Amino acid sequence: MTPGRTDAHGHGRARSDGGSRGARIDPGATLKRVDGTGPTLGADATVREGTVVYADVVAGDGLSTGHHAVIREGTRLGDDVLVGTHAVLDGDCTVGDGVSIQTGAYCPTGTRLGDRAFLGPHAVLTNDRYPLRTDEGLDAPTVEADASVGANATVLPGVTVGEGAFVAADALVAEDVPPRTLAVGSPAEHRPLPDPLQGVNDA
Repeated sequence: MTPGRTDAHGHGRARSDGGSRGARIDPGATLKRVDGTGPTLGADATVREGTVVYADVVAGDGLSTGHHAVIREGTRLGDDVLVGTHAVLDGDCTVGDGVSIQTGAYCPTGTRLGDRAFLGPHAVLTNDRYPLRTDEGLDAPTVEADASVGANATVLPGVTVGEGAFVAADALVAEDVPPRTLAVGSPAEHRPLPDPLQGVNDA
């Protein structure tokens, strides 16, 4: 990455002329800086225009973002992670290797995504069971390795989507989904995972 100009708040606006370890940072992407230090991005990162990456974010090799994604403070990402256009990782998220977070997906503070987890377009994870009504505290979901959450599905606070499970599009998931189980409907019901959906997520 080669630093370019700074914005009105002193955050780095990187140029698109490549830089160390093959990074491609588009003009208009913002890599926030604190005390002169910006995010740690591994080799071959691609950060597209409009995306904001906070200063203490740490990402492995092969990070790729769409446009206008937000990766907030305290987030740790493994290798070969995709954060799609308008997707939000809202701080202190832990993301494994090979994770795919599609357009418009939302991960609240504290979310944990295992290796090769998949979040479909506009999937929403939540961490506040009774917003502004109680002091219960925040409890983000966990999506374990090789689990998939379909487009427009909602996963409620504290829920674990088990390893290799599959959440159907538009489902409302209010309780833990066992490993290698299909969750479908609103509220989601559990069904045996069909044979074609068995196995691991392999991009």
